[in-house]
Amino acid sequence: MKFPRNDREEAEQQVMKIYKESSPALETLFEWSYINHVAWSLVIVFLGVILWMGVALVNAENQRNALITKQCRDPIFKTELDKKCLRSVQSRDHWWEHLTYAMSHLSPEK
Repeated sequence: MKFPRNDREEAEQQVMKIYKESSPALETLFEWSYINHVAWSLVIVFLGVILWMGVALVNAENQRNALITKQCRDPIFKTELDKKCLRSVQSRDHWWEHLTYAMSHLSPEK
């Protein structure tokens, strides 16, 4: 066992001990936490679902408005629908008009 020769060496040993304890643990220095990755992944998935639901809502409202305004009647059989027309019709000028109408009118008009 070594004994310090004087007070200066003893003080140096105490300082080195404090420095050694305050240094980061190298085995956990580069450890990653996956909690943030899961949270951001869920945010991206939910934003994708919201976007997909918005597109589906716009398409449904577009077709509903075309049916209400009778834009897709079959030219030969007047009581039937033209399904090709229903897939490609633009019953309003912009997609956001369909979205705002669908979001503001939650129940059908009487």
